[in-house]
Amino acid sequence: MIIFDASTLILLARIGLLELFLSTFQERVAIPQKVKSEVCIKDREERPLVESLIKQGKIEILTPKNPRQKRKLMEDFNIDEGEAEALLLAIQTGAETIATDDRNAIRAAKLLKIDFVTAIGFLIRAHEKQLVDRDEALTKLQSLQAIGRYSNVILKDAKNRIEGGE
Repeated sequence: MIIFDASTLILLARIGLLELFLSTFQERVAIPQKVKSEVCIKDREERPLVESLIKQGKIEILTPKNPRQKRKLMEDFNIDEGEAEALLLAIQTGAETIATDDRNAIRAAKLLKIDFVTAIGFLIRAHEKQLVDRDEALTKLQSLQAIGRYSNVILKDAKNRIEGGE
């Protein structure tokens, strides 16, 4: 199972990779209730797609237990409620991975020994599996650069990997 927080869900939806990922991923995909409420608000461009994927059963909505533990994660790692719920669900369900592009949530995942993947990671894997060609991958990387918060080092590494330099 993989659990998404809002950042990665939004980024993949915006660059047109979310449906492709879901069509090729064989395990369960879930989001916390808080992430659904963050993404499925009026006027968000991702809302129709995410709501449709939920209705189709491609994305499950899960609610974590133990609100105290959620608050502790929020305080300890300086993360928002959606990221805390994603981490907590990973702990409670034994999910293999969380999908997050939030710096503090990534740090928390590392400390909690939970695997994580970012939108750039999804893009690189899609290219490596030949689901998107080089030019399309580079175009999507430019989109992530425009809408995401990535360091130049991460962007340069991703570009090199897509171009075959790594």
